[in-house]
Amino acid sequence: MIFLLATISFEAFFTYVESKSSLILNAAEKELLQSTFKAKHLRKKQYLLEEGEICKYMCFLIKGSGRMYSVNEKGHEHTIRFAIKNWWLGDYESYNFNTPSCYNIEVLEDSEVLMIGHQQMQKLISLIPAIDLMVKNIDQKGAVATQRRIHSSISQSAEERYDQLIKSYPEFLNRFPQSLIASYLGISPETLSRIRKNNLKK
Repeated sequence: MIFLLATISFEAFFTYVESKSSLILNAAEKELLQSTFKAKHLRKKQYLLEEGEICKYMCFLIKGSGRMYSVNEKGHEHTIRFAIKNWWLGDYESYNFNTPSCYNIEVLEDSEVLMIGHQQMQKLISLIPAIDLMVKNIDQKGAVATQRRIHSSISQSAEERYDQLIKSYPEFLNRFPQSLIASYLGISPETLSRIRKNNLKK
């Protein structure tokens, strides 16, 4: 795994932290964040994590996109989640519990990320109130999103899942290949194509 060092502006990240915490970062806190996070440039199709590895870093996307996916015994990919600008990307279970991941994480476009190790993040949480509140905010919203995704997968039809995706993340449809969208929805590309054609007729 090769990462290219990059000169990346932290301003978007500072704005994100302040919006999630409702606190204003002071100069010393900003300096600490800049010295702790690692700024990296990743090429399209580069892997952040491969199945069996431990997720050592959580990544904040300044630019670009990525996805986390698993591969079943038949070689079929199942996209667990996407990430775009100002989103986090990483395997939370492996990152927090230091266990081998059952997922792969790749960037789908040339991307710029800020990377943080678990111990470093815990230190920041203890030193910067805005980071503590940001993490709590992310955890709460993440739990809700996971609950909704589970409910969708077991109780909604393919058409309903697609309609929900349009409402929640319309950018996904033009940004990611249809095969990956289908994988995310848990349907075949053919089914997705049929649904999209039917929607155009309405």
